[in-house]
Amino acid sequence: MKLLKRLCDYFFYCGIGKEEYNKIKKDAYISNFNVWRILHVLIAVVFLFLFIVSLFDGPMVVNRWFYLASLIYFCLTSFLFLFLKKDSLIAQLLIYLSISLMFVFGCLITQNKPDSPAVTFIAILLVAPMFMIDKPFFMIIELCSASALFLIWMHGVKPHEVWLYDLMNVIPFTIVGCFLNVIANAIRIREFVLTRKIQIQKDTDELTGLMNKGALTREINEYLSDDSKNKGTMFLMDADHFKTINDTYGHDAGDQVIAQFGEYLRNKFDSDEVAGRFGGDEFIIFIKDNDDPDTARRIAEDVVSDTSEKLRIPDTDQKVTVSIGVFIYKGIEKNYSEIIKKADKAMYKAKADPNSNYCFYEEA
Repeated sequence: MKLLKRLCDYFFYCGIGKEEYNKIKKDAYISNFNVWRILHVLIAVVFLFLFIVSLFDGPMVVNRWFYLASLIYFCLTSFLFLFLKKDSLIAQLLIYLSISLMFVFGCLITQNKPDSPAVTFIAILLVAPMFMIDKPFFMIIELCSASALFLIWMHGVKPHEVWLYDLMNVIPFTIVGCFLNVIANAIRIREFVLTRKIQIQKDTDELTGLMNKGALTREINEYLSDDSKNKGTMFLMDADHFKTINDTYGHDAGDQVIAQFGEYLRNKFDSDEVAGRFGGDEFIIFIKDNDDPDTARRIAEDVVSDTSEKLRIPDTDQKVTVSIGVFIYKGIEKNYSEIIKKADKAMYKAKADPNSNYCFYEEA
């Protein structure tokens, strides 16, 4: 049973499990997109050459219109790849459609020489799986369907002895192609997993488990640079009198306060919201696609209230309070530093106000 479960894991999730696979699935789709975008251009060039040759060469005339149709298809898909998102499901479907078209091409080449073994088709069986990173289960369906179509198609075209020879070759090479896809996927997927782990380590603040300053800067700048995005709310917050905590109770106590604050923010905000440690005792929350002041006010009040209840100086009953500067993004600023400066001004205004622990930035 363990062996069967392990095999199923490899055929459905490349040997890394469903949860881990779903985390890096986007990376696999992007890899496919980058590879097949280039391949579509190259294949279009090949079909252009074949179409030109078919205008002059007798034996290739019979497939002239297929070459022309394939040329048009690969030119169109190459054009579409300029506009599709790299992790688009449509791009994935187009890639599988292109692979199917290549198998049809292999069938037509074999049909032109019915007395010869199916070398072109078998070559495609072995090569195509090496360029597709996805659940191996899907490529197995693709390869088995293509092989079945080929054998049915050629049964009425080839002499019986040649067809039997192809049968004896196509079946084992289909199996080999399936296993090549499993192996190629397992290797490449593990590369994605390792790269993802390294990236997470590089982008994670060790003390809190939140994003570090570099990751925050990159994530927010990417959002601000998108012209279609013109809403957001920035919260800049820090612990009040943090220097006094360090001086009085020691830096270990200060680190524990920061760790408590980080744990609270991790639990409070989900993956759709950007949460991280800016440095020292300063933390940032950036809410995407929301510029509602009432929502921002409610979040600020919740954070102030919750932290005053949950944050404590270690080995004491002393509460730790926080101050928050809030900046509502309206699509004007296009750089992280611009909005952090405004949120910072609002935060220090909140620190100076004895009646409130949060303050909204207002233009002078």
